[in-house]
Amino acid sequence: MDTAAAHQPAMRRARATTDISRARVEQARSGYLPQLTGTATYLRQTRNTVPTGASTGFVPPSPSNRSYDAFNFRLSASQLLYDFGQTDGRWRAADATVESSRQNERTQLIAVQLGVKTAYYAARANKGLVTVAEETLANQQRRLQQIQAFVLVGTRPEIDVVQARTDFANNRLTLIQAQNDYENSKATVNQAMGVVGGTDFDVADDDSGSMPDEDEPLENLVKKAMGQRPELLDLSKQRHAQELTVRAEKGAYGPSISANADGSAGGAELGGLVHNWSVGATLTWPILSGWKTHGVVHEAEARLTDIDAQVQTQQLQIAVDVQKAWLSVKASKTAIAVAHEALTNAREQLRLAEGRYNAGTGSVIELGDAQVAATKAGVGVVQADYNLATARAQLLAALGR
Repeated sequence: MDTAAAHQPAMRRARATTDISRARVEQARSGYLPQLTGTATYLRQTRNTVPTGASTGFVPPSPSNRSYDAFNFRLSASQLLYDFGQTDGRWRAADATVESSRQNERTQLIAVQLGVKTAYYAARANKGLVTVAEETLANQQRRLQQIQAFVLVGTRPEIDVVQARTDFANNRLTLIQAQNDYENSKATVNQAMGVVGGTDFDVADDDSGSMPDEDEPLENLVKKAMGQRPELLDLSKQRHAQELTVRAEKGAYGPSISANADGSAGGAELGGLVHNWSVGATLTWPILSGWKTHGVVHEAEARLTDIDAQVQTQQLQIAVDVQKAWLSVKASKTAIAVAHEALTNAREQLRLAEGRYNAGTGSVIELGDAQVAATKAGVGVVQADYNLATARAQLLAALGR
């Protein structure tokens, strides 16, 4: 799981989203800090004047192409004093969004872990199918040798050995397909973990075991999920951020006050610059903005309603997720017992069929049917184990763990 958390692209994107949210907090906070701007200007210019009036006998001066240097250096500072909560609201809203992004990281981590577990359990099941195919093929090979001996001494018809060879070839094909499926499922495990690598490894037979609360009533599990699922915590943080945003946007109805300071030095020569300075305060009040502020506030409030609807939708989805996984665990636990019982009976059926065939009272068809039943029962046990392990993983994810 650590490998998947470190290398899965989905996790890297989720962490990047959180980093983006942190960067936006820094941007929103900048409005509270002093602003300092420095400029330096150099110009080469002429100083021809344009006459503003004329009288009888007035002769305008002749234009001159003579140019002069002009230098200007300016340092301007400003500090926001008060803006009716606009900057503060945006800052706090951005900070709440960081918490929302962290919950989104948890959501992605749970999804990645579920993907890895599902891929692992599928690979383990395919490994089990390989074992079933190998055992079946070994039985077929031993039986083929026995039937060949019976046919050789004339106690069995030649069609029996032909049937046995056909079954042996078909089971070889089944084993080849099972081995290929196992290799493909290991490649899927690599993909789920976000790594590029070969399939020259074997899947362990580790089992996560039962969950401590999987047998609790459904209502208890749904309550736990509602308090633990990061999707709901994410939406809760989003709503808080949006409430702060609404408050900040309403602040635009009022004025903003800032303090200003300005210093400059300019002139035609660097050694003879003229200095000036000023300090003061500015009050800015958008008295009429074409109802823009009203529209912005209205949009922010509508987003609150949208988030509330998302919460209700997510709660319904969580309840369904928990219920489906809980039912799957219950059904799979029952199915495992039935699958093992079927395997025991099928093996006994095969043993009896072999005994009847060796005694000359059974047919090769009966023997083949018994082998098919035993193989099918073995596959059923593997499938039942896979279903239970997957159902438990899905229940764990549905609970937000």
